[in-house]
Amino acid sequence: MSRPYKVMLVAAEASGDVLGAGLARALRQRLGAGNVVFVGVGGEAMAEEGVESPFDFRQLSILGAIEGLMAYPRVMQKVAETAALAQREKPDIAVLIDSWGFTLRVAKALRAADPQLPLIKYVAPQVWASRPGRARILAGAVDHLLATQSMDAPYFEREGLPTTFVGNPGLTRDFKDADQARLRQAIGVGPDDPVLLLLPGSRPAEVERLMAPFEAAVNILKATRPGLQLVLPVANTVTDKVRSRAAGWLHPVHIVEGDDLKFDAMQAATVALACSGTVTTELALARCPMVVAYKVSAITGWIVRMVIRTPYINLLNVAAGKSIAPEFLQEDCTGPKLAKALAERLDSPALRETQVAAQMAALETMGRGGPDPAEKAAEVVAGFLVEKTAAT
Repeated sequence: MSRPYKVMLVAAEASGDVLGAGLARALRQRLGAGNVVFVGVGGEAMAEEGVESPFDFRQLSILGAIEGLMAYPRVMQKVAETAALAQREKPDIAVLIDSWGFTLRVAKALRAADPQLPLIKYVAPQVWASRPGRARILAGAVDHLLATQSMDAPYFEREGLPTTFVGNPGLTRDFKDADQARLRQAIGVGPDDPVLLLLPGSRPAEVERLMAPFEAAVNILKATRPGLQLVLPVANTVTDKVRSRAAGWLHPVHIVEGDDLKFDAMQAATVALACSGTVTTELALARCPMVVAYKVSAITGWIVRMVIRTPYINLLNVAAGKSIAPEFLQEDCTGPKLAKALAERLDSPALRETQVAAQMAALETMGRGGPDPAEKAAEVVAGFLVEKTAAT
């Protein structure tokens, strides 16, 4: 090929940004740094790998049915901008990462503009949990699926969509360099002080809904545990919002930024209170017991209850087939209920040990220890690029 391959990567939220950056690194290593260039939509992680996004992808961080309807014009404008970027740059392939609503619309726009452009979806919608009809919709929109959960493939393959299980990227997180002493020194707490880790999410809507019950739980716990230290790692997508909300809390919070201190904090924590999401897998890998919370609008919650097919939303619990990390959702996501579950774990080393063991067993079920998902995903993408080149 006389020119470098041009790969379009599209992500619409923080977790997808990390996946896109990992895929870019793996592709560069596989194809050679001078043989591939990247265009697309992403955040800071992808920008470090050379993806110059035409707009701030935080504008696409939407959670809930009502919010989605209100944001529809903005989303469609960003879909149009993404499609226009593809028309200008003429990529050899497009990889659409997670974010079902946005990336599906982008896929349709790209397919309409260039029916020959290979489209790969990275991360499947969880049709085994709800809305199985999405498998057929996706099969009609893209050419290949890179699945991150072992249970994904059958649902899509029966609809005729070739699927490769690449593995869960969260399971490759290595905590060997994490240092809880470094975290404790950074925030000025003693080696034996109990630490409550607070993780209210990486989306603005998650922070808006979870900071209040998190604060209420903290107030209850601190009333009888004045020595309890509060640590809040903040995602760069919500830094200002989290700092603003935490500034009004009755009890001071140690806010830390950056992945290094976040992973240090996961190992330093006695227990964590976390928004359901990829961070719970990281906590499990760090051997940190956790309580899981999630909250959406009442209307969205009603819709979810109507379509969901699993009793759990957290992948650790789904993998285990039982509740090992307690979940507090919607009306159950209250300060008193969260505080009670956290207090039980703060007060019982035996309970913490039992939960950590169960979490580690769930990680094994999920495929911990497998090959690097980014490298497997890069292998598939590179295969498409080579095949396309050979055909031209």
